[in-house]
Amino acid sequence: MRRRRAPEDGGLEIAELAALADGSLAPHRRAAVEEQVAESTDLSDRLAEQQRAVALARSAAAEVVAPAALRARIEHQRQTPRRARPARRFVLVGAGLAAAAAAAIAIVVVSSGTSGGQLKAALGPTALDPGARGEATLAKTSSGWRINLNATGLPRLDGGRFYEGWLRNQAGVLVPIGTFNEGRHVTLWAGVSPRDFPTLSITREQADGNQASSGQKVLVGTVQAGGSG
Repeated sequence: MRRRRAPEDGGLEIAELAALADGSLAPHRRAAVEEQVAESTDLSDRLAEQQRAVALARSAAAEVVAPAALRARIEHQRQTPRRARPARRFVLVGAGLAAAAAAAIAIVVVSSGTSGGQLKAALGPTALDPGARGEATLAKTSSGWRINLNATGLPRLDGGRFYEGWLRNQAGVLVPIGTFNEGRHVTLWAGVSPRDFPTLSITREQADGNQASSGQKVLVGTVQAGGSG
């Protein structure tokens, strides 16, 4: 099979251009290839594309711990003489590395999101707002517990007045989890586990410099056990 060459490259093989980009080009060929690239705008552009692909792949791979089998295969390929490898280098460095980078980035996104464990809580009203109702989903992440709250029947509070979420344990210790003005599509965050602080409540507050709870509960519920984490 004939090996591919870059157009207007003076005989330079694409594989050598790719090898120059990832640093694996044989030393005795480097000077000659660099000279050809320097004399050709087309080759300079192609080299830049290869270098961007290599940089993207390496950046994504740095965020992911590769399986042992994959690491062993990559190390074997690096130690194998270039002439003994299949003549498909351009595909690997181009589309192949782009796909690998995309997969690696996807792994990073998944692993840095939810890390296991999802709980729920149904919130009921108090005498302060008897028509209020709410439900919350609590998901464990690497940053803490993300609490998605949707509540109805709570009038909007403004002008220094707001709602505040709390988690409480059996000893009565309260941990604030965030503030909001109205109950639709609210995201709160907790740095403590709702398994240890299972009571979820919402209070009405005033920006008066007092960080303690006002005690004016408008919604309260218990986090339901289940899930993992």
